[in-house]
This record gives sequence, C-alpha cells and structure tokens, in this order.
Amino acid sequence: MKKTDMERLKGARIAGQLKQAGAPARYGKDSALESRRERRRREQALGLVPVALKLDAPLVERLHRHAQRRGTALDAAVAELLRQALDSLV
Repeated sequence: MKKTDMERLKGARIAGQLKQAGAPARYGKDSALESRRERRRREQALGLVPVALKLDAPLVERLHRHAQRRGTALDAAVAELLRQALDSLV
C-alpha cells in the first residue's frame, strides 16, 4: 500500500471517530446559540424587529456616546432618537 493511501485511510478513520464522538457540550442545550434563539423568540413576542443599518463611523461613534451618556443600550438610544425625529416631522 502506498503512503498516500495509508494517509487517506487514516484521515477517513479520524473523520469516522469524530462523527461517532458527537457534538461537544458547548454546542448542546446550554450553548449561546440556544440563548440567542430564546432571545430572538422573546424579542419577537415583544414586537421587536431586527434591522441592519450601514452608517458612517463618526455617526456610530456619536450614537455610542449618546447611549453611554443616557445609560442605555445602543438599540434603545437609536429607537429613542428615531421616535423623536419622526414625532418632530408630524
């Protein structure tokens, strides 16, 4: 048997062992992925909708500073500013 064939079989054996071993505990029920799902469900129940924005870096820095001054999370600060801006239009 050639050395390359032996290495291929060795790789196949290792791959088989990894499949049989199963997923590590960090990918189980207590994982961060599960908490993300739970958070997503909770936010949906509250009527929150995720929105992705692309903003200039200086504007994002101003938003971060505003949120820190107010002692709130960034999403709460942005929501507050949007409400104020939209209310001023009407």
